Amino acid sequence: MSSTINSSIDVALRTQLDYYGEGRYDLAEEVVTADYVDHEAPPGTPAGPEGANAVLRWLRGAFNDLSYQVKDAFGDGDRVAIRLITRGTHTGEFMGKPATGRSFEMEAIHLYRIENGRVAEHWAKRDDLALAHQIGLFE
Repeated sequence: MSSTINSSIDVALRTQLDYYGEGRYDLAEEVVTADYVDHEAPPGTPAGPEGANAVLRWLRGAFNDLSYQVKDAFGDGDRVAIRLITRGTHTGEFMGKPATGRSFEMEAIHLYRIENGRVAEHWAKRDDLALAHQIGLFE
C-alpha cells in the first residue's frame, strides 16, 4: 500500500474517531477542507468546517455518548472506506422525537474523498431504520 493511501486512511480515521467519535469540535479546520461537503448532512447544512461542526452538534445533541468501533478501513487513491459499528444512547431530540434513553448499535460504511490531507467529501450508508427501532422512535 502506498504512503499516500496510508496517509488518506489516517486522515479518514482521525476524522471518524477523533473528530466525530470524541466530539472534538476544535479539529474541524484540521480535518476537513474549506469547501467540505457532507452528503449525509441535514438539508441546509453549510459547507466546510462550519457545516462539519453543525453536523457534529446535531449528532452529539441526540447521542451524547456516540462511539465508533472500526472493523475495516481501506483506500484507493483519494478515496477511503471505513466499515464500523456505531453505538450510542438517545439522549436528545432526534428526527423530531424527544430522548428515549435507549441505546443502539448499527453497522455503517463511511466513504471519504481526501484532498491535500483533509476530508473534502463524505458519504455514508447506515441502517437508519434499525436505529429508529432500537431507540424506540416507532413506539
